[in-house]
Amino acid sequence: MTMHFLRPFLFAIALSCAGPSLAQPFKFIALGDMPYKIPDDYIRYERLISEINKSNPSFSIFIGDTKSGSSPCSDEYNLIVKKYFNQFSSPLIYSIGDNEWTDCHRPLAGAYDPIERLQSLRKTFFASNMSLGKTQIKLIRQADIDPKHGKFVENSIWVKNNFLFVNLHIPGSNNNFERDEIAKQEYYARNQANLSWIERAFDLAKQKQYAGIIFSYQADMFYSPSQEIELTSGYRDTLRTLSMYAQEFKKPILMIHGDSHRLIIDQPLKTVDQKYTLENVLRLQVMGAEQVQALEIQVSPTAPQPFSFKPILIRENMLAPRD
Repeated sequence: MTMHFLRPFLFAIALSCAGPSLAQPFKFIALGDMPYKIPDDYIRYERLISEINKSNPSFSIFIGDTKSGSSPCSDEYNLIVKKYFNQFSSPLIYSIGDNEWTDCHRPLAGAYDPIERLQSLRKTFFASNMSLGKTQIKLIRQADIDPKHGKFVENSIWVKNNFLFVNLHIPGSNNNFERDEIAKQEYYARNQANLSWIERAFDLAKQKQYAGIIFSYQADMFYSPSQEIELTSGYRDTLRTLSMYAQEFKKPILMIHGDSHRLIIDQPLKTVDQKYTLENVLRLQVMGAEQVQALEIQVSPTAPQPFSFKPILIRENMLAPRD
């Protein structure tokens, strides 16, 4: 990246770094893939939001899929989603999932035009550079500092206590790299924006000497080993880019996503040659769908391994076991 583009990026980040000591531990929440069973799951979702508010996190990240893939992708429902997001007491940052747009061509989802649905999401949830939630934080959006990728308002970045947070638009359904030529053209443009945003994030982390990076996005890019190598994979470029920069960066990295609805904490990212596990990279996949629960992530900036995890499991939300 040239310094011509990096300077305003660094300046904007510097403005966002004021606050508590950089060494101070903090916590945030990750959740997603909910509510799926509507209207039954609304009460479960409300319980979870209430529990998250009681824990008073620095912010929460919603990892996409605000509904199931077989429910209508209507503007009316998106307004319900936004109303729920704004019930979070702390800031709420939203990563777009596939059920909100790429899968909206399905008859049960309303047979919408996916591109039109994506444009509607951008207008509804990303109209300013502020987060959602009752308390809001300012986000640096790719569209504001990267004219080449000016429509990608959903990609954002922010800093908390010497950790860089990077929000990316990487949805399931093979990252929209499927179905027809219109979908593939959308993928090509967004994929280049995502790769550029990842590169900028690593450049910034090196320049500012951040203690680590946390990436958030929706797709499960590890559900099959072929995703890292097959030319038909919509995730191949992303995984290769993350591998290359993470291998050079060496500091702690956390990748948070949803999509497959099971709680997983592991180390699936490999070196570019696929021979070794990148041990500085952890992957957190959050639960969702039938499990209307969440994860609390504690970050200790000065610790060699700064991330620890605490599931938020509300008994009243459990389908099994029952009392």
